[in-house]
Amino acid sequence: MSQLIRQALDLAYNPEHTRWMIPLLLVADAALCGVVIDKIPYTEIDWTTYMQQISIYLKGERDYAKISGSTGPLVYPGAHVWIYKYLYKITDEGRNIQLAQYIFALVYLVTLAVVMACYRRAKVPPYVFPLLVMSKRLHSIFMLRCFNDCFAVLGLWLAIYCYQRNQWHLGSVFYATGLNVKMSLLLPLPAMGILMVQKLGGREALTQAMIIMQVSVLYGYPFRKRAPSYFSRAFELSRVFLYKWTVNWRFVPESTFLSRPFALSLLAVHAGLLLWYARTRWIKPSKRDFRGFLKLAIPAAEPRDQDDMARRITPDFIMTTILSATTIGMLCARSLHYQFFAYIAWTTPFLLWKAGFHPIVQYILWGAQEWAWNVYPSTPASSATVVGVLAITAAGSWWGTRNEYEGAMKGIIEDDHEHEE
Repeated sequence: MSQLIRQALDLAYNPEHTRWMIPLLLVADAALCGVVIDKIPYTEIDWTTYMQQISIYLKGERDYAKISGSTGPLVYPGAHVWIYKYLYKITDEGRNIQLAQYIFALVYLVTLAVVMACYRRAKVPPYVFPLLVMSKRLHSIFMLRCFNDCFAVLGLWLAIYCYQRNQWHLGSVFYATGLNVKMSLLLPLPAMGILMVQKLGGREALTQAMIIMQVSVLYGYPFRKRAPSYFSRAFELSRVFLYKWTVNWRFVPESTFLSRPFALSLLAVHAGLLLWYARTRWIKPSKRDFRGFLKLAIPAAEPRDQDDMARRITPDFIMTTILSATTIGMLCARSLHYQFFAYIAWTTPFLLWKAGFHPIVQYILWGAQEWAWNVYPSTPASSATVVGVLAITAAGSWWGTRNEYEGAMKGIIEDDHEHEE
């Protein structure tokens, strides 16, 4: 019996077993995707609008103010238009819904494979992996709704995977592509900048920023003659959200939800949390205080300890930093709609593991989150659960990583010049 227990524990906790578990999970989930498409009715939300907007674009219209569909105007950047232009052609102007669903099933499986590869590089134990394939809501977002968030999420995870493999230029191209599908990917950008400065140095981090900007300009190039309209619609930060669609703040009164003080308070909390995580967690590999880190960000001479600093940016640290920044952004978001779960579903299992919670607690919190995101329409209880699990995930990942790079901050010396040329 003790031998069986040891084998079971090894199977659950030894990351080496993920080598053969990943293909099995992918095959099982591929079969599940086929069942979902075949048995569960497709739900029309935004697909028809996407197709209507693309048809106007293909007729030659380049003014975003004049491109609209049945549920509203075009409010997504150029990569969204580029992707859905091809989907429009492949699916017979959007009429072949089932073909679109199978394409999104493929996008789902590719993204899942990349996510699992990222988890494997971070040496996540096998017991966490089933949580990556069991989400009802996530399957719905991809195969029953065909939301553009699916492509944004794919871009984010491809970027993380490339960064883990030290392929920073390619990763930044993938990130910029996802960002130009949906600007939700602005959320991890501050953390990515901090990673790049420590891993690559200030000058090369600036190069990555230029790559992201240049790719963004490239996707927006077809709309260059109507640039003000393009940027005001595709990257609108002052968008008004409707209370009836909110998943996360249903437990506050509508008057509070719509108020400016509430929006500003969330923005202040978001900025404060980013600063706190940056000071206490994200800059740890630099072995500097915050002021010393800021000096690194200025493209000047490379510090003498750049190579040592870069070695501390591990695949685990890259994932923890980017995903914690994403979770903080979701926690402080003015309004989350159901498709935003695409950014959360594959983030939460990793951060709950990093938090150091017992596996049973991890599964309970995952289950509570999954329940809350499947309640439609949202209720005060479900929305409070959404916010609560996000808060626990963010706080837990902060606390759980308190001993990583222990001694790094103790190694700070008063004279920062010893770290610099």
